[in-house]
Amino acid sequence: MNAIRVFLADDHAVVRDGLRFLLQAQPDIDVVGDAADGHAALEQITRLQPDVAVLDIAMPLFNGIEVAEQIRFRDLLTRVIILSMYATGEYVFHALRAGALGYLLKESAGVEVIQAVRAVYAGQRYLSQKISDQIINDYLQTCAVVSDRDVLSQLNLREREILSLVVEGKSSAEIAKLMSLSPKTVETYRSRLMDKLGIDNLPDLVRFAIRSGLTHL
Repeated sequence: MNAIRVFLADDHAVVRDGLRFLLQAQPDIDVVGDAADGHAALEQITRLQPDVAVLDIAMPLFNGIEVAEQIRFRDLLTRVIILSMYATGEYVFHALRAGALGYLLKESAGVEVIQAVRAVYAGQRYLSQKISDQIINDYLQTCAVVSDRDVLSQLNLREREILSLVVEGKSSAEIAKLMSLSPKTVETYRSRLMDKLGIDNLPDLVRFAIRSGLTHL
């Protein structure tokens, strides 16, 4: 079986040397070249046509994502793994849109790079485990915010005003004075809005207001 031909690009020699050492120790992987900047990486990848390129996201001249875009634009068959310090969904999605199949965190590259190279070579997507967890958490948080805003839309303007004052710590008497209402009317509004939100205590009401962007307390 032919070895997987890998190219490495990172502006830190110690990173390139470390990855080369790990990959060359594998019987099915051969490191065919490396570069310290994106321009040199793109030239060599175009010439060498490696199976997999491991590209640092923050190289000089061209960054890793720009090199990935050029690889796709030139219809090269090289599959890309982005090497990065950043675990947020924004960076990951930007890399995947550029054509990368893998996204590897530098902090775990030594443990995962071999598995990542083999997976990407086989046409599979590979994300560091920490990235996968973070993306799921980001997604769940976004869903929670959207859900909270949908619930918030059930409140009328007066109920929202009272909710804002309640989570600021104002008493019913204080709210009544501010809004020129009777304390009993404020209590009625407060009870009604909490029923609509399905919330029965002040701490949960404050947390809901913060999540939905109604207050930044």
